[in-house]
Amino acid sequence: MVEAVQDAGVVVTGAGGGIGAALARRFAAEGARVVVNDLDADRAKAVADEIGGTAVPGDASVIVSEARDALGGTVDVYCANAGVGSGGSEAAGESVWALAWDVNVMAHVRAAHELLPDWLERGSGRFVSTVSAAGLLTMIGAAPYSVTKHGAYAFAEWLSLTYRHRGIKVHAICPQGVRTDMLAATCGAGDLVLQPTAIEPQDVADALFKGIEEDRFLVLPHPEVAAYYQARAADPDRWMHGMNRLQRQWEESTAG
Repeated sequence: MVEAVQDAGVVVTGAGGGIGAALARRFAAEGARVVVNDLDADRAKAVADEIGGTAVPGDASVIVSEARDALGGTVDVYCANAGVGSGGSEAAGESVWALAWDVNVMAHVRAAHELLPDWLERGSGRFVSTVSAAGLLTMIGAAPYSVTKHGAYAFAEWLSLTYRHRGIKVHAICPQGVRTDMLAATCGAGDLVLQPTAIEPQDVADALFKGIEEDRFLVLPHPEVAAYYQARAADPDRWMHGMNRLQRQWEESTAG
């Protein structure tokens, strides 16, 4: 058992399935009191009933107050997990870009805005951001997703460097492919880049808890992402050349 989360009040957004449901199950198994959030009320209730938690359905951007009340007045851990896997290029519609920004970045900002006054006053709190390896690297065929996941990572990084000396713990989870509905919806590009090394949602939860035990900001369920990230930083042109090769391979497979 991880002592840091025993009897903690935990909120997991987007927890009706996939990574969010796996996180909710793991926190409950570790002795936490869990609020399960999802836009789909039935799915949120199903997971909450399974783990003995409380369902608080609705838009992840605006449920902090209701979730806090459901936990008896205190949120100890907030998992900003809800996300949208918006594909497309620079030509994606304004509504696609706006939704990606709102869910993948601004929902995190709004939650932190609500949580931080209490956390800073008592000198403790834990913010978990489900980012994606796309936030460290990128993803072909998905400009809105890649750009906003970079934003989610940047915000998590900023929270950590700004408030860690005041007792705030931040974790950025950056997996590659995870066998969820979102991965299934990526089709061609996801099949090429993500499916070959895809892992289960429970593997992501396991990686987070190892990160909590080791007090690490960056959580990499796919350890090889660390080498990719280092290579990208060391020689950006070489790295982009390699990614462009993947892009061309994807275009050729699509044309064929």
